[in-house]
Parts: sequence; structure tokens; C-alpha cells
Amino acid sequence: MLDRFATPLLRTPLQAMARLLVRAGVGANAVTLAGFGVGLVAAILIANGAYAAGAIALLTSRLLDGLDGAVARETQPTDAGGFLDISLDFLFYASIPLAFAVAEPTTNALPAAALLAAFIGTGSSFLAFATLAAKRGMDNLAYPDKSFYFLGGLTEATETLAFFVAMCLWPAHFATLAYLFAALCAVTTATRIWWGWRTFS
Repeated sequence: MLDRFATPLLRTPLQAMARLLVRAGVGANAVTLAGFGVGLVAAILIANGAYAAGAIALLTSRLLDGLDGAVARETQPTDAGGFLDISLDFLFYASIPLAFAVAEPTTNALPAAALLAAFIGTGSSFLAFATLAAKRGMDNLAYPDKSFYFLGGLTEATETLAFFVAMCLWPAHFATLAYLFAALCAVTTATRIWWGWRTFS
């Protein structure tokens, strides 16, 4: 929901950083892999109870995730790069709830499982819509820079990042935050299914 507001604010500074990376010979796929690597470091830190350090690594990872697209647009976006980006994004998103479950399995395992199940709903509805939209040659004017039809919703990257950071800042309240975010993700899934059914009927 907030991505459409956050994206324009970040576009200019990301483009400036991307130009520096391109001049240094750094490609978009290298940035994607670096962002995923830092994201895994964030998960490892969280799993070991280093929540503050995990939050810093998490934010750094998402900065790199935004930067890879900017680098691609400064050079030549590719389908392979878009595929790599979205695949690693989903793996990263799954790693954070799992990390909290590892850190405190007694209290966090069930809410983490609920959140991961909710992520299955948002992810599958997102990718199913994108697949059929591509088959029909549909263009998304709201997100023209994306590699495929980028279907929004109540919970997008900005909201996910905000909840992950909140979980790191207040780890004792992980269960409450996880259940709340899972409920919001369920709303996103329901609206995407409704929108997809209506669009393709």
C-alpha cells in the first residue's frame, strides 16, 4: 500500500548511487546477490538474538534490493535479473520469521508459522496474477519500471520492512506483531484473489 509513495521518494537517491556503481563496473545481479547475502546475515543475527544488529543488516539488505533495479535501469534490465531478484526476495522474506522462531522456538514458532503461511498467500497470488498478466500482455502503469506486472496490496515491501524492523526493536512482542501482520497479509491475499478473478473473468 505504501510502496507507491515510498518508491518516488527513493528514486532520485537510488539513481545517484546506481550511477556510481555502474561507473565502478558493478552490475545489477551482483547488487542483487549482495542484498540477499546481507539479508541472510540479518536472519543469522536475529536467530542468535542480536536483534539490533539484525535490524541494521535487514535495512542494508533492502537498500541493496532497491538499488539493484536502479543499476539495471542505468544499464540494461534483463528477464534473468528480474527472475533472480524476485526469487531471492521471497527467500529473504521467509528467512526472517524463521529466524525469530529459531531464536525463541517456544514462544515464536507458532506465530512465525502463521506468518509464513500468510506469506504463501501473498506470494502465490502475486505471482499467479503476474504470470497471467504477462500471458495477456498487460502493462502496469503504477509500476512501469518493474520486470513484470507488479500487483500491489495492503501489505507490500514497505509494510513488510516496517514490521520486520518493529520485530527487531521489540522482539518480546514478536508474536503479536506476527499475528497482526499475518492478518493484514490475509486481507492482501483476499483482495488479490478477488481482483485477479474479476480481471481474468
